[in-house]
Amino acid sequence: MSRVAAIDCGTNSIRLLIADITGDNFQEITREMEVVRLGQGVDATGAFDPEAVERTLAATRKYAEIIQSKGVEKIRFCATSATRDASNRDIFIDGVREILGIEPEVIPGTEEAALSFMGATKSLAYADKPFLVVDIGGGSTEFVLGGDEVEFARSVNIGCVRMAERHLKAQPPKPETIQSAIKDIDEAIQDAAHFVPITTAKTLIAVAGTATTVAAAALGLTEYDRHAIHLSRIPAQKVIEIAQMLQLMDRAQIAALGYMHPGRVDVITAGALVLSRVMIATGATEFVASETDILDGMAWSLSQSQE
Repeated sequence: MSRVAAIDCGTNSIRLLIADITGDNFQEITREMEVVRLGQGVDATGAFDPEAVERTLAATRKYAEIIQSKGVEKIRFCATSATRDASNRDIFIDGVREILGIEPEVIPGTEEAALSFMGATKSLAYADKPFLVVDIGGGSTEFVLGGDEVEFARSVNIGCVRMAERHLKAQPPKPETIQSAIKDIDEAIQDAAHFVPITTAKTLIAVAGTATTVAAAALGLTEYDRHAIHLSRIPAQKVIEIAQMLQLMDRAQIAALGYMHPGRVDVITAGALVLSRVMIATGATEFVASETDILDGMAWSLSQSQE
């Protein structure tokens, strides 16, 4: 048995998973998430805000204490879109190294896609292949297609934080800013489609906070319930309706939704818009919402490296 810890540090959130893995048996021990907005302003400035770095390092210190208390054997820390883009990333990387005593990884979009695919599909052997896994993060969105393994992958810069900061700065957004966002999103999806045959999948799986929050809305949940959300099937028309609903709401109305995490209030409209455009571009009639994603893929990768 391997007890492993994976930390996924994205543009919007930092998450911890501790799990015991033996062969194909996966036992979750701890799962934590904090919205730290590490990528605040990175799209505009190309650099980290020192306050955002400190928020993220504070969460990393908390996770280090949890890891130490749980008897973890191996740790993997992966940073994604915002860290790839930040010119001053060393101030963050050095801080993580000092706190955890390991070398943090700034992974390319292709590896991010492959890890998301592994995490999302490991428990979906019964579903129709090939799978298209769509991971809408804060800074980027990954498209990855495959059956038993990854065949095609592409990462494009249309994450929910990036689109909110670039286009949807007001809530509710103005119609012209929605149209400018759609143009940006559609161009990026078209770019992804040059590398990944996104219309050929039999099952579309969407992972990460945007997709699971849209699923919570579609299911009519009064509070966030990851067990109810996991593997739910959400019709494409429902996704489009939720995206349009969010575009008409103000911040207070969004914050009042029982399933809405406070750290997603100002970016969920952009994220839902990205997901709705993905549904239209792929022609998929529904998506499967997965609560397992890159974090789980990282844990599996640690287990495999110890075999």
